[in-house]
Amino acid sequence: MVPAAHARRTDPAVVTAADLELPRAWPDDIFRRLSAFVRFVRTLLLGGRHVVLPPELLRGHDLPDYLLREFHRMPNGYYSHMLAIGYERGFERAMLGHVTAVRRWMAQQVRECHAVLDIGCGSGKLGGAVAAVGVPDVWGIDASLYQLKIASRDFPALHLVQGLAESTPFDDGRFDAVAACFLFHELPTEAQDAVLFEMRRVLRPGGRIVIAEPSAEQMHNRSFVSLWRRHGWRGIYFRLLALLVTEPYLEQWHGRNVVEWATNHGFAVDKDESALPFRRLVLRRL
Repeated sequence: MVPAAHARRTDPAVVTAADLELPRAWPDDIFRRLSAFVRFVRTLLLGGRHVVLPPELLRGHDLPDYLLREFHRMPNGYYSHMLAIGYERGFERAMLGHVTAVRRWMAQQVRECHAVLDIGCGSGKLGGAVAAVGVPDVWGIDASLYQLKIASRDFPALHLVQGLAESTPFDDGRFDAVAACFLFHELPTEAQDAVLFEMRRVLRPGGRIVIAEPSAEQMHNRSFVSLWRRHGWRGIYFRLLALLVTEPYLEQWHGRNVVEWATNHGFAVDKDESALPFRRLVLRRL
């Protein structure tokens, strides 16, 4: 694929080691303060509350409200040293290896590209998979410096930027492809629209978006009996997992007509595959 027209001309500064000297958040003190331990246990048992950011956290005041919700019964969401590391380990195990496979599938969809942006890159595993198939210019952007710290350690070749998915600092048409793994279901509807608009802006004409999100099947489309018949114990497992975790915006994602949404934003839908536990999409900018 022809390299993006604006490659490396006015790229933003990447996060540095100084940026990643991060303050402790309250979950980092659960073995030091009783109040932190009590809140930690309460969140695990009862679900999410609002995130409390350390006041000295770089650009913490710029985060929108939807990012200050706790997800997946993670006390303080993605904003602490301990939980950022613990979540990465727990998520991989909880998904029974399926998320590793879907990252490989996503990387294969963009292997002929020169420049790829992973939006909502988290700890960098998708960007790492994209770089591993030979893409030479891979960028990642995420709002959480705590997750970017993990990404910078594990995937030092990635270009990492702190920022918002709906307002990235890249030039128009900068990328041949954009990838997003488990991003849209964590956004309210208006943010989903803004992010897709931004993805189109940073894509060159003909560029593609590769998306993986939770399948609706394990959430509410089938009974436990039907899931057992179709998928065995894994069907039951992923249904229970979906019911257990805190997902404030999941129904807003599942409730929309994704094909119509993509079309209205100027994309063709080249692939739309749904098989427990993922829905996989490839969109092409018209």
